[in-house]
Amino acid sequence: MRSLVSIRTLLALAVFGALGFNARAENSDLTVFAAASLSDAMKELGHNFEARHGGQVHFNLAGSSQLARQIKEGAPADVFFSADEQKMDDLARAGLIDGTTRKSLLSNTLVVIVNAKKPAALNRIGDLGNSAEITKIALAQTDTVPAGIYAKTFLITAGLWESVQPKVVETENVRAALAAVATDNVDAGIVYKTDALIAKEVHVALEIAADTGPKISYPLAVMKHAPHDPAAREFVVYLESSEARAVFARYGFTPAH
Repeated sequence: MRSLVSIRTLLALAVFGALGFNARAENSDLTVFAAASLSDAMKELGHNFEARHGGQVHFNLAGSSQLARQIKEGAPADVFFSADEQKMDDLARAGLIDGTTRKSLLSNTLVVIVNAKKPAALNRIGDLGNSAEITKIALAQTDTVPAGIYAKTFLITAGLWESVQPKVVETENVRAALAAVATDNVDAGIVYKTDALIAKEVHVALEIAADTGPKISYPLAVMKHAPHDPAAREFVVYLESSEARAVFARYGFTPAH
């Protein structure tokens, strides 16, 4: 019996095919599945890599859980760059990554954001649960998406989850949570600091220090059966270079712990 493939994955495969994600692509081309929070940095680095090595870098940018699911269901990926270790662990257990290429490259921190033009009053973290002015709080999906899992973990540790949970509006990924605050559809949100830095429409009300927040780790690896293995390995090496690290730092990322 053929295994069932989700409609979402079938659509993703169709899009990849339309864009040239197939076995006949040039060997210098590659397909990178990367967490949504890496979008801006990865696009810049992809452009730089293309200029030096030729070929094209195609990105699939979404929540890490969605990307891992697509890979498990057969989507063609050369490199996976996750926003947490668990999603990479899942693919490792499924025998889908080359473990010798796996590296924990980056870290991040969480911030609480409000709309820049209509900022909700937020003076301390407890206001998320206690303030009557804050009725909706955007988080990425708290059971599947790393940014949401990190945020929920922090709120539980801080003893705030019970008061905050009724106000939570879950979004598909961290960029969607950012957009919800930027468009004033919610009163506040918890996102990565790197996301807040690129959005003029939001204001950082509170920063969650790295030593009090969850330990955030971004691992990357080449897929075990990468369609364009040589280019994938070159790209992973490039992401570890001093040039790439400088780009990541400019977008607010820090080296992995």
